[in-house]
Amino acid sequence: MAWKTLDDMDLDGKRVLTRVDINVPVENGEVTDATRIERVGPTVQDILSRGGKPVLLAHFGRPKGKVVPEMSLKMLVPAIEAAFGTKVHFATLDEAEVVIDACDAGQVVLLENTRFEPGEEKNDAELAKRYAALGDIYCNDAFSAAHRAHASTEALAHLLPACAGRLMQAELEALDAALGTPKRPVLAVVGGAKVSTKLELLGNLVEKVDLLVIGGGMANTFLAAKGIDVGKSLCEHEMAGTAKEIIAKAATAGCEILLPSDVVVAREFRENAPSETVPADACPADAMILDAGPDSVEAVKAAIDKAETLIWNGPLGAFEIAPFDAATNAAAAHAAAATAHGQLVSVAGGGDTVAALNKAGAAEDFTYISTAGGAFLEWMEGKVLPGVAALG
Repeated sequence: MAWKTLDDMDLDGKRVLTRVDINVPVENGEVTDATRIERVGPTVQDILSRGGKPVLLAHFGRPKGKVVPEMSLKMLVPAIEAAFGTKVHFATLDEAEVVIDACDAGQVVLLENTRFEPGEEKNDAELAKRYAALGDIYCNDAFSAAHRAHASTEALAHLLPACAGRLMQAELEALDAALGTPKRPVLAVVGGAKVSTKLELLGNLVEKVDLLVIGGGMANTFLAAKGIDVGKSLCEHEMAGTAKEIIAKAATAGCEILLPSDVVVAREFRENAPSETVPADACPADAMILDAGPDSVEAVKAAIDKAETLIWNGPLGAFEIAPFDAATNAAAAHAAAATAHGQLVSVAGGGDTVAALNKAGAAEDFTYISTAGGAFLEWMEGKVLPGVAALG
C-alpha cells in the first residue's frame, strides 16, 4: 500500500502528533456517547506501549477560526482519561511546547480545538509548521476528516514522517478490499431519497461493480425515467435524463442495474399506515411507493448470494417507520448472515446506512461499517481524499 502505518515507525522517545476525530455528542459539558473516543484507543495505546508520547490534534464543532468557549476540547478530558486509562494534559497551542515537555511517559497531551485557529480550514502552511515543531512523527487516525484539506490533516502530513493510525488503517484496508482490489462479483446497494445527491457515486460505481441495486426514493426516479407512473411517490422527475445516462453507462460497462419489480404503496406517510404490495408499474395515482416488495427483496438476496463483495450505502425504503423498513431489514439480515458464514466481504457507510443496519440488527456481522459519512461517500465517488493522499 502507498501509505505507512504505525508498524513502519520507530516511536520510542518520539512525540507523535496524532490527528483524531473525537467530535462526540456533549450535553451540559458531559460526553453522552464516547464511541469515537474509544475507537482511537488502539492507536493511543500502541504509541504509549512503544515508548511514544501521543499529542492529540482534533476539531470540535464549527467555531470558524474563533475561540468559542463551549467548543473547547478541555471538557472532553475526563472522558478521554476514562477511555485511555491514563492522565491527559490539556494545552492551547501557545502552551503546547511546555506542556508536552513536562508530560511524563505513559501520559497523553490533548491540544485545543484545531478549528479555533484561523489557518486550520485554510490549510495554512505557517500553522502546519507550528504544529510540526511540536512533534517528531505525524499519525492520522481521522479518516472521517480525510476529505478536508486542512492544516492538521493535509499540510502537516508533508512536514514530518507520516503514517496512518489503527482506525485509519482499518478503514483504508476495508475500502481497498471493497473497491480497490475486490473479490468479484462486486455488488453495490445504493438507496436513499435523491438521485441528485448521489450522481457522482452512481457514475463511479457502474464502472467498478458488476451489479448495482438501486432502492429508496432514488429507485422511483429510475422507474419514472423508464416511463413508469410512480403516483405521488418521492421522485425527481427532472433527473430522468440523468437516470437514463447512468443506465446507458452501466450497459456499456457491463454493470447490471436491479430496480424494484414490486413495491409497497400507501396513501400516507406514517407508522403502520394501510399499505398494499403491487407490481412496480402499477402504483395507484393517489399512492406513494414507500418500500421495495417481497419479490424485489428475493432478487436482492439472490444478488447477495452471487456476490463475493458488497458495498452498501442507503436504505431500500422508508426504513424509519414500520412496515416500510421490511425490505431494508430483510436484505441487511441476509447480507449479515452471508458475511458471518464467510461467503461475503461487506462494507457499509454513510449516515442513514449505519442507522438502518443498526435498526435491522445486522451491523455487527458486516465486515466493516464506516462511520465517516462525507469521507466514505467521496471515496465511493472515486475522489482523492487529501488527508489520505498526504500520507502517500
